Amino acid sequence: MKVIVIGAGVIGLSAALMAQARGLSVTVVDREGPAAGASAGNAGAFAFTDILPLASPGILKKAPKWLLDPLGPLTIPPAYALQITPWLYRFWRACSPRAVAASTTAQTALMDLSRAELEPFLGATGTLGMLRKDGNLQVYESEAEFRASLPGWDARTSHGIAFQHMDAAEMADLQPGLSPRFIKGTFTPGWWSIADSKLYVQALADQFRTQGGTILRAEVTGLKPQDTGVSIHTTGETLTADKVVLAAGAFSHRIAATLGERIPLETERGYNTTLHPDALDLRCQVTFGGHGFVISRLSTGIRVGGAVELGGLSLPPNYKRSEAMLKKAKAFMPDLKTEGGNQWMGFRPSLPDSLPAIGRAKASPHVVYAFGHGHLGLTQSAGTARIVADLLTDRTPPINLVPFSPQRF
Repeated sequence: MKVIVIGAGVIGLSAALMAQARGLSVTVVDREGPAAGASAGNAGAFAFTDILPLASPGILKKAPKWLLDPLGPLTIPPAYALQITPWLYRFWRACSPRAVAASTTAQTALMDLSRAELEPFLGATGTLGMLRKDGNLQVYESEAEFRASLPGWDARTSHGIAFQHMDAAEMADLQPGLSPRFIKGTFTPGWWSIADSKLYVQALADQFRTQGGTILRAEVTGLKPQDTGVSIHTTGETLTADKVVLAAGAFSHRIAATLGERIPLETERGYNTTLHPDALDLRCQVTFGGHGFVISRLSTGIRVGGAVELGGLSLPPNYKRSEAMLKKAKAFMPDLKTEGGNQWMGFRPSLPDSLPAIGRAKASPHVVYAFGHGHLGLTQSAGTARIVADLLTDRTPPINLVPFSPQRF
């Protein structure tokens, strides 16, 4: 069976490798090549404990204050506000307690699967040495902020996630150098990371090629179902395959639209700055949840990034957002050396209920969708790849896919 995977990010290449392991002949097609999109500059976390959806009552309370700050954790550029209104309405509907409970249950199932699949996948692809298990420290500036976080930790407890609340002295033992403004924190040991996300995805691409796979650089402009397969139209040649996996990240909905499906995918534009590896003695990833960003230790440097800018695919980057986070990071960890950093902006593909679209296309059983993971693409890559491989080979996936149906909207 001939399979074409559209997308050479972490989702697409993970799925391509698992399909290869099932004995399928796989070609990957990408508009820019491996690790060119969100996979190139993310925070490098396998955030298996991050089961709570972005769409929640808590975010509705914070959003008005955040939106007043154009450089804050959440912003919508005025030039994009009208275009994103339908997505925001769906997001608001997904914030009901009932919807949040359902999304959390579904997200937990995908997280558990992804965690179970990860180490065997890393072992099979020769990348296990890139895995780190340093954990994550979420910090709070006040008792009120800490108390507001407790319902979320209660939800994690009910799903079997381990964590430890800490006072300032305990945090100082775990991660020296934090500003005294942070009086409490919560450490989650099950939060893993990769040495460098770009190098990891490039290693997956190398392994895929070593095993006989082909990666083509071309922009896919449309899909057309055939009786026994799919035609893939690109800016160059027209390709054919028995089955297609659409994993093109933030561009996926445009391709799905050529099959007649309107999937409400939007783009969380994320920003970061990567500093020299000796910029900080960082022992674990630190999350500044009240400010919407993290500091991560990679093999290639210290990365300061995060925040959400709902600005689509076409507006120019606003690197003042990177600078604002770096300025805050210096205040929060005074020993941080901020000179000589490299700025980056990437597109996180996000659906209103914070769940990805995983399943077959309505127009053709020969097309499998795997996109919309938001800021959890790396985290959920191995689990998604397992599901895709099952769908390609007509096996029953290990989790219920109804919550992830591309046709749920």
